[in-house]
Amino acid sequence: SIIKKQRQELQLLIAELKERDRELNDMVAVHQRHIQAWEGDRHKILTLAERCSLLTSELNDKNAIIKSLTKRLKFLESQQNDSQATLENTQQKFKELTQKVTDSSVHCQALEEKNQDLHCSVLELSVKTGQLQAREQELLTMLRLKDNALIETTDHINEFTCKLKKLESALRAVKSEDFCLNREQKELRLTLKELMFQTNKLKDVLSEKMEENSKQHEEILHLKHENGCLKSELALAVEKAERKDELYQFAKSKQARIEKELSSLRQV
Repeated sequence: SIIKKQRQELQLLIAELKERDRELNDMVAVHQRHIQAWEGDRHKILTLAERCSLLTSELNDKNAIIKSLTKRLKFLESQQNDSQATLENTQQKFKELTQKVTDSSVHCQALEEKNQDLHCSVLELSVKTGQLQAREQELLTMLRLKDNALIETTDHINEFTCKLKKLESALRAVKSEDFCLNREQKELRLTLKELMFQTNKLKDVLSEKMEENSKQHEEILHLKHENGCLKSELALAVEKAERKDELYQFAKSKQARIEKELSSLRQV
């Protein structure tokens, strides 16, 4: 009976040992799976570390590009401000030249009106001169016919001769003044042509500046858009790096838990 009891105990112990062996085998299999998972996680962590370093270098490159683009944007903004100041100065000069042209046109019109009045005066004086010459011929005829009224006729002739000289001198003065006015009018026309040429030239310069300003504005908008795209890419890269850091921390905690289980299994 003792041997039977011992055999039963031994059978129970063997069954328990087999159960323990099966449990150990299961734990070893689980441990093997944990080790394989740990190796996979370690490989993934190494891959993520390499990608993180690559993304860090790419992020540094993008930061350098953003800095250079920011510097270029500042330079273009300063250049745009200079162009705007130049444009304002050119517009001011154009207004001044336009005012000068207007004043010159008004002055030229006034001189033309004055020249027309002087021309009318010269015509009137020419008519009067013709009338006086006819009157002189008439008086000479009357002198030949009327010898008795020689003294009175001579006085009249002298008087009319003085008037004729005065009119001739006035006519010469009017002609000289007309010549001066014509010369001044020609000079004013030349000045007006030169001012119109300068005005057209300034208009061309103004149009070129406006085109250049529009091109610089378009380039600034393009650079701003590119800067916004780069900032969004940078934010996405930072978010990816943060997620990879979280995955790395999760893998580390998982590895610590696996090591803890492995140590407990070793103790067992």
